[in-house]
Amino acid sequence: MLEHGGNLRDAARYHGRDDWIDLSSGINPHGYPAPAPSPSAWLRLPEPDPALLAAACAYYQASRVLPVAGTQAAIQALPRLRAPSRVVVSAPSYAEHAHHWSQHGHQLRQVAYAELEAAIDVSDIVVVVNPNNPTGETIAPERLMDWATRLEARGGWLIVDEAFGDTAPALSVAMHASQPGLIVLRSIGKFFGLAGLRLGFVAAHDSLLRDLADLLGPWTISGPAQEIALAALTDSAWQQATSTSLRQSSERMTRLLLEHGIASSGTALFRWWPQMQPEAFHAHMAARGIWCRLFRDAGRGIRVGLPAGEPEWHRFEHALHEWNQR
Repeated sequence: MLEHGGNLRDAARYHGRDDWIDLSSGINPHGYPAPAPSPSAWLRLPEPDPALLAAACAYYQASRVLPVAGTQAAIQALPRLRAPSRVVVSAPSYAEHAHHWSQHGHQLRQVAYAELEAAIDVSDIVVVVNPNNPTGETIAPERLMDWATRLEARGGWLIVDEAFGDTAPALSVAMHASQPGLIVLRSIGKFFGLAGLRLGFVAAHDSLLRDLADLLGPWTISGPAQEIALAALTDSAWQQATSTSLRQSSERMTRLLLEHGIASSGTALFRWWPQMQPEAFHAHMAARGIWCRLFRDAGRGIRVGLPAGEPEWHRFEHALHEWNQR
């Protein structure tokens, strides 16, 4: 399997310690306070809850969505719904996209954000992460819709992964996903800090959602996960307060990195920068019990999420100071 953030067991196995600060995943460290599931959530087979579907459609401004066991489930399934195709995936980005489109007979190319425009008319499938993970790069919705129209005219797909889109709602194209050829992926895990639910949503044309649902099979989302997600998606007060808090924390992280000579990009949930010595920086932080995300290949660099509280902020700042003084 591919390497991902949040792998604290690996950190402990390689480096020891039991006092880790996990900045590797980009997940909100102050996640939604999940309510206790009802007894019936454990007793009944988890058929889709119409209230959850309505709440997700309202939150994402989509006409129809399909709940999936994390967007990972859709990422793995979508390549199986196409005959061998010419596929372009933005790079660097979430590595699972390229990994799965490289299988099932597809012809894969990975293309930098700046070169995607030239790839639209010579591709069947284009996959864009917006905002991008790990760099934070973005593409305007108007441009994405133009790409979707051009691809759909040839029976192609534009897949837009908006897993980190909750803090940048103006970028979303989910409200247009009933248009054939446009597929939008959304996640409960990042902004809501509920990665353990394994729940995401796909917004797309009805026929695509039917095909995807048939492939994934019944009962893909547990009853407790559905109840918790319904509460989170309808709690507008928590959403608004969290958006403000994350923005303030991201601004603080940006300033802190700049004070130590690091110019970063990213989203409200993480910062990223190209690093001349990413392995050395990663090892430096790991030796101090701080687990960052190391990118070794395309876009060599470092990604850090947000500390959970003042003690973690102070430890990270001290480790940055020691890095500059080495």
